[in-house]
Amino acid sequence: MIKSRRRKAFIRELPLYIMLIPAVVLTLIYSYGPMAGIVMAFQNFKISRGWLGSPFIGMQNFVRIFTMPTIGQIMRNTVLISLAKMIGGIVVPVVFALLLNEVARRFFKRTVQTFVYLPNFLSWVILAGVFRDILSPSTGIVNLMLGHLGFKPIYFLGNAAWFPVTIVLTAIWQGFGFSSVIYLASLNSIDPGLYESAEIDGAGRWKQTLHITLPGLTSIIILMSVLSLGNILNGGFDQIFNMLNTAVMSTGDILDTLVYRLGIANAQYSLATAAGLFKSLVSLVFIVASYYLADRAAGYKIF
Repeated sequence: MIKSRRRKAFIRELPLYIMLIPAVVLTLIYSYGPMAGIVMAFQNFKISRGWLGSPFIGMQNFVRIFTMPTIGQIMRNTVLISLAKMIGGIVVPVVFALLLNEVARRFFKRTVQTFVYLPNFLSWVILAGVFRDILSPSTGIVNLMLGHLGFKPIYFLGNAAWFPVTIVLTAIWQGFGFSSVIYLASLNSIDPGLYESAEIDGAGRWKQTLHITLPGLTSIIILMSVLSLGNILNGGFDQIFNMLNTAVMSTGDILDTLVYRLGIANAQYSLATAAGLFKSLVSLVFIVASYYLADRAAGYKIF
């Protein structure tokens, strides 16, 4: 009886399984297939010899990576930029969602939402060129405004002290509108009766926000915070690669740009694979930890 029921369910759902086949095939080819290349991290890989002919050298590539003179600086840049993006990527969308939630005019609210969503769909190839023009020390609108206010021009993309700040702020600017969607949805799920009761008791908008809105967002804020831990070593390659220059390598060079230089620019495939594997393993640990924390703190489960 049970087997017959399962057979009928399988036949009924067979079209759905067939629809999944292209996605599964593409995932196997482009996501799982390339994982065979991990073996290069333990080889002195030569293109002419391939995976099977290149000699194994054990952990020597990892030793070379961690004994590089600049590895400490690169790791520090990666973690600091990633942490700053993670914190700003939570605080700014929450504040924006709270402010937008106070807007009564629906047309104005939707118009603002549309404009702040747009940057999320623009490539950093485009945005990098835009910011180079805007932040130019000679012709950029930002420095022209600073000049009118009596300040000296700031080379945002050529000063080692300003570069990470610029990277973090521009990344937050690009993504905060899209990220705020989650918090706006959570705000809509708060019981309106709570606000009515608070208003009857004499609570103003600030106290309502402090005692009703923020507690209502606490679980989703905790959830998004712990889930972002998996990006602890993801400084944003596409953004930094398009904005990095030799003048700011000391504060702007991250692990992803190191992997690019080793593997693509210098053809040191084994070293690049070792560095990429190290990043993936650290990210895996943080992802597992983040899901555990999400379960404990916010009751979030994958299955």
